[in-house]
Amino acid sequence: MNLSDQNVATFNLITFNMMMKKTLILALLLFAAHFGNAQEKKTNPEYDAELAKQYGADDYGMKMYVLVILKTGSNTTATKAQTDSAFAGHMANMNRLVKENKLIVAGPLSKNNQTYRGIFILNTKSIDEAKQMLATDPAYQAKLLDADLFNWYGSAALPAYLKTEGQLGKYKF
Repeated sequence: MNLSDQNVATFNLITFNMMMKKTLILALLLFAAHFGNAQEKKTNPEYDAELAKQYGADDYGMKMYVLVILKTGSNTTATKAQTDSAFAGHMANMNRLVKENKLIVAGPLSKNNQTYRGIFILNTKSIDEAKQMLATDPAYQAKLLDADLFNWYGSAALPAYLKTEGQLGKYKF
């Protein structure tokens, strides 16, 4: 094989490698396009645009809230009367926030090692607004409770349960 034949062979090999790379890239693009289309979003036949708008839902029926984890506060010197008064105010404040559609979920936690006492899910996406809501709570003001706040992405339908929640309990707080 002379030098000219070697150059032609090298040229052919390089050309073949370039064609193989292009073919591979094209195959990958076609594969991605096919499976990208195969995973198109499926529309929900039960979708109610008016209801979604009413609850502030995004395209997935979700929205942002603020999750509040209530925990034991730093006040360890309050009297029983002060504690009872603050927690009576805490319950009244929660009822007010529910009526204003600001408090969506609330409840105590069982005893635990982290001193977590309960949770709130507040109908706002703003941590600052959630802090303003907490500032109206007498138990929080008295430092009997403290709180950790987190943005939380959940079902926009959570407020819908408030319409029936009052009918389920035999006793009221």
